[in-house]
Amino acid sequence: MTDIDVRRLIEEALRAKEKAYAPYSNFRVGAALLAQDGSIYTGCNVENASYGATCCAERVAIFSAVADGKRSFKAIAVVSDSCGFTFPCGICRQVMLEFDIPVVIVADSGGTYREYTLEDLLPNGFKKFGV
Repeated sequence: MTDIDVRRLIEEALRAKEKAYAPYSNFRVGAALLAQDGSIYTGCNVENASYGATCCAERVAIFSAVADGKRSFKAIAVVSDSCGFTFPCGICRQVMLEFDIPVVIVADSGGTYREYTLEDLLPNGFKKFGV
């Protein structure tokens, strides 16, 4: 990943965060997913009064890409309103593993970021049988 690619993903994630629907937690999260073909899919968290029906920004981005026919990805960036880094939850990490997203970028609201591999974030993750 080039620094330009990383910065573009972070900018897209920051824009997506502004669209979050978070009336319960007031904690907005945005994500931007880079597909192998160079297209970018964004997502924001969408909360629900039943909490279990809430969907994280990372999964919204991934599911949007999948709905558009994409199955191969280079990286995902995640940002939030937090002054520090916000890491994907366990469910999102498992979904990322399903689609073998190799690079996870976490950024703060000022654009400072760190890159991780999915193995860093989900060691010994549960994979498809035969893989």
